[in-house]
Amino acid sequence: MSKTYIPKGYSTKLSRYETQKAISLIKSSFEKRLRKALQLQRVSAPLFVTSNSGLNDNLNGTERPVSFDIPEIGGDAQVVHSLAKWKRLALYRYGFEADTGLYTDMNAIRRDEELDNLHSVYVDQWDWEKVITAENRNLGTLQETVKDIVDCICDTLDRVKEDYPYLPVKLKREISFVTSQELEDMYPALSGKERENAYLKQHKTACIMQIGGLLKSGNKHDGRAPDYDDWDLNCDILFWHPILECAFEISSMGIRVSAESLTAQLKAAGCENRAQLPFHQMVLDGTLPYTMGGGIGQSRLCMLLLGKAHIGEVQVSLWDADTQSCCEKAGINLL
Repeated sequence: MSKTYIPKGYSTKLSRYETQKAISLIKSSFEKRLRKALQLQRVSAPLFVTSNSGLNDNLNGTERPVSFDIPEIGGDAQVVHSLAKWKRLALYRYGFEADTGLYTDMNAIRRDEELDNLHSVYVDQWDWEKVITAENRNLGTLQETVKDIVDCICDTLDRVKEDYPYLPVKLKREISFVTSQELEDMYPALSGKERENAYLKQHKTACIMQIGGLLKSGNKHDGRAPDYDDWDLNCDILFWHPILECAFEISSMGIRVSAESLTAQLKAAGCENRAQLPFHQMVLDGTLPYTMGGGIGQSRLCMLLLGKAHIGEVQVSLWDADTQSCCEKAGINLL
């Protein structure tokens, strides 16, 4: 069922045609900046993986992957939810060295996603991953990389406004770093999303760290699969979206699990059985390199930088009848 929010007085600044031109500018400009800032090489990526490889992202553990059989290989495949684990394996297979990495276009189908202004069943993002040393598996490395990514986003906005100076979008470069436990301490009566909204309304640009484990309350700030990010060394990058008046997540990222943190997190999540899967074995026996990586939403970034109220204004997807109807009445141009 649609959960579309129509901002009072909203009107898009760009026609559908102008939006398409602006999307192309954003994607080419940001990709170039990200590649240079993080020392990344573009690679090809899979749309699906075998169901028994352990490579698919289980997200919160309840989402159903789109699955289908491939008779010629005698097995089933799953459309990826993300490439979090595949990228780490690719760095190993392709022979990347420390402080270099890869990026790719990731396209996914999340069939169980609730549809609203920010969520679609179609997911598109820049997935990136780079090799790091054991000495760089620390908070400083995480925070410096976050600063690089936020600079790339803000620089891209500056470039977009050269062609579209009438866009009202403003972003704050200064990042406020906060842990999920610090957020709970600040706003104990609020839910995780409500805390993000309260914090971002004040700070405008934030990096929320250490997501996935239990907080002092016994609850989680948000779900995170136990087998790619180290829950002590991960984060979300968020901006304040003034049109929707909410925190707006643009990226989920982190330093990846070591053998020790993988073992601990699988136990905490009650999925020790995953340790027998091929990918997990390669982490546990030290075959795979230490890495960090994340995903940066392509449609999300376009939506933010163009001041759009609905993700359907910057990507082609499928929407329920209520969403289509209310958007049409409000002048929101779904693609």
